[in-house]
Amino acid sequence: MITRDELGPEKIIEIHDSKIGLNGFLVIDNTKMGPGKGGIRMTPSVTIEEVSKLARAMTLKCALSNLPFGGAKAGIVADDRKISPNKKNILIKSFAKSLKNISPKEYIAAPDMNIGENEMATYAKANGSMNSCTGKPSTFCISPGKKCGLPHESGSTGYGVAKAALVAIDYLKIKNPTAAIEGFGNVGTFTMKHLEEAGVRIIAVSDSKGTIYNKDGLGYRKLLKTKKEKGSVTKYRPGKVLPIGKLFSLKVDVIIPGALPNVINAKNYKFIKSKLIVEAANIPISPNIEYKLNKRKILIIPDIIANAGGVISSYAEYKGYKLSTMFKLVEKKIIKNTKLILDAAEKNNVSTREAATKIAITRIKKHK
Repeated sequence: MITRDELGPEKIIEIHDSKIGLNGFLVIDNTKMGPGKGGIRMTPSVTIEEVSKLARAMTLKCALSNLPFGGAKAGIVADDRKISPNKKNILIKSFAKSLKNISPKEYIAAPDMNIGENEMATYAKANGSMNSCTGKPSTFCISPGKKCGLPHESGSTGYGVAKAALVAIDYLKIKNPTAAIEGFGNVGTFTMKHLEEAGVRIIAVSDSKGTIYNKDGLGYRKLLKTKKEKGSVTKYRPGKVLPIGKLFSLKVDVIIPGALPNVINAKNYKFIKSKLIVEAANIPISPNIEYKLNKRKILIIPDIIANAGGVISSYAEYKGYKLSTMFKLVEKKIIKNTKLILDAAEKNNVSTREAATKIAITRIKKHK
């Protein structure tokens, strides 16, 4: 069921092409601050309801980051593992052409699950506008050296997650912090890299095959090499292999869910021992479980703050900024906004989610 309120959604568009088997949809949640910004995810189970929730998160995320964007999200129902690259390209091309009348005026696309920089290049070409999407390859330029793409593969989201985590660690005055990261994809890898560089000891990391654990710490470069060469973090040594879900019950200062939604849920939240959860993934914890964790005095940095590095990077690309300028912008905004919600939550005796949401909605309502 799609929730409707004063913010939105403004438009829900379904796109079908029986000739090529395209079944997709776009939810534009709110455009008061600018065109709806949000990625396209491709999974066999994606639904309008799922996309609608993510579109709302984007509305709040963009407002919190003070970007001239609204919130949106799109989905294409397809199994990325079972279709050919050519078929995937055909689906993206058709989807982009179908949205020509509203993209980029009302919607600016971006990568999401199973969609990367190459698909964004396809989208931009089919749509006919450089500004119709972000997350394009760095070689995709209007002219040599001018307004080029900034692929999410450069690590903007993970960089922002690490910066948010470090602010929260400092706020809680945690000495010699340890962390566990769920997911070792584009977000998890860069989160680990930047946290390790800042002196955080990463003792557990998971992927789809399981969790690798070492109380003395895992090395980023060695883990990345292991994943690339052997296909899973569980092949890393020295380390103990644990079930995927075991990561959330480890004795660790910081837990970073960085892959799937609803991974911290009614079945496992009681076993969490960490002082801090930083939501690198979108909606990794449902609102009612967040409430219960807050009751246990576990500090949560919500997704709409923690993983905003991706949309800040999108803004940088939209403006034609260089990679180095993008990273400076991500750092500045993430640190400022994390401190802002921590201070507001403490001052008003509310959760960080409540504080962040109130700030975002106030900004949207004030925007002319």
